[in-house]
Amino acid sequence: MSTAWLLFVFTLTLFAGCSSGAEDKGQTGKTLQADKDSIMATIEKETRSFFARDYESWKSTYVHEDYAFQAWSNRDGTFDASVGWPGIDNSVGRYIHDNPEPQTGTNPIVERRRITFKFYGKDACYLTWDQYNSNKDGNFRHSKEVRVMEKQNGQWKIVCVAAFWDYVNIIPANQLKDIQSLDKENRGTNKL
Repeated sequence: MSTAWLLFVFTLTLFAGCSSGAEDKGQTGKTLQADKDSIMATIEKETRSFFARDYESWKSTYVHEDYAFQAWSNRDGTFDASVGWPGIDNSVGRYIHDNPEPQTGTNPIVERRRITFKFYGKDACYLTWDQYNSNKDGNFRHSKEVRVMEKQNGQWKIVCVAAFWDYVNIIPANQLKDIQSLDKENRGTNKL
């Protein structure tokens, strides 16, 4: 198992050992919804800032610690991972600096569906969702997304990003509105 995946599993195990939920810590429905809204605002800000090539805004959405983690699948079947804030900044931050032109007018449409939150105390949250990003031709790609969030100084920040993209099965734009969940999310061959 690679070091990056071991770190990811360790992070999830660490959070699993925490309190079983927000309600155990006295969060009311109102404060729980406020935290969910704040978390989603951070996630949406990170996406907008990346496409706008606003480095400072993008950077402000992350935890700058050695346990931060980011991984995603690539078109060729490989994956990339960055461990620790310096690694994330060196890959995505450098990409923003090297490609400073905002993607105005060509920003993908990003739809997040079936978002599931699991709070571990009042300062840690694990999320999963289905994401659909538009291509230049207006069609969509599906991904399974994971985020681990941490509250620092009253602000929710991203600790972990994992994105698993399906680059093969394109979703025509006119079919996206009808998708509740995909029937065949496990399409790979030659599995473990």
